[in-house]
Amino acid sequence: MAQKQSQPPVYPDEPKIPILPNLLTAGNLLCGFFSILTIFEGMKLADGSAEAFACYQKATYLIFAACLFDLLDGRVARMCKADGPFGREFDSIADVVSFGIAPAMLLSRAVLFNLPVPYIGFGIAVLYLLCAALRLARFNCMAAEPKKPNQSMDFVGLPVPMAAGAVVSTMYLVIDLTANRGLEIDPFWQIVMAVVMTVVSLLMMSRVIYPSFKHVNFEKRGTIIAMLMATVAIVALIAFPWIAPALIFLCYLGYGLIVRPFLTRRMRHAIEVYDEEDDNEETNA
Repeated sequence: MAQKQSQPPVYPDEPKIPILPNLLTAGNLLCGFFSILTIFEGMKLADGSAEAFACYQKATYLIFAACLFDLLDGRVARMCKADGPFGREFDSIADVVSFGIAPAMLLSRAVLFNLPVPYIGFGIAVLYLLCAALRLARFNCMAAEPKKPNQSMDFVGLPVPMAAGAVVSTMYLVIDLTANRGLEIDPFWQIVMAVVMTVVSLLMMSRVIYPSFKHVNFEKRGTIIAMLMATVAIVALIAFPWIAPALIFLCYLGYGLIVRPFLTRRMRHAIEVYDEEDDNEETNA
């Protein structure tokens, strides 16, 4: 009786990897990596020294650059109709590095937490990192589920890049005030900032709804309110680059948590730049 020949092993198909969106995601990852290296350089220097502050300030620039790459990669993927599971997973890995590990290191080492109780800063940094990783895992699970009728495109919980932006822009402001402007942060305000950073961490795992702006593109007609807000933000960034980023990110944080639940649907659509096509998609989905 002839022996049955063994079949060669069968492997899963390779995923399709769109080049341009994933190059932008790689840029996000590299910015996070170099930010971490810069933070390590600062850790070798004396705590509170101008040289250490300079390293931490460079690290904030790199995390801001990672935010820009993260903003572009998803938009480019949707424009190229190349949004798929590989890009989603790669983006999450990059986000853990750029918006999880790097801000957590800044949170624990850079400026804020010279608090009366030792290691509180490290504890808040650990909480932030865990919430960021859990938020990304939850987002991927929700994105992999079949879309429901009338499903919203908005975020459930504070998005990790926006949480990182709030943390890092606050770090940047504190570094600028202490290192470049010679001010001292009162211990009371250090405690306030510790509480705020704890709230930012918990908001990532909350059920608070935040606008995603995925429905916005430059071919659609903007509203007067949205155009005015964008103009004010740009002018503020140019005129007050040390304080405007923190205010912009904190306004987004407060908008979803405090303001948006009390707005009418028409007001939300005006601020978040919905148009009639978006509204029809929501009602007819």
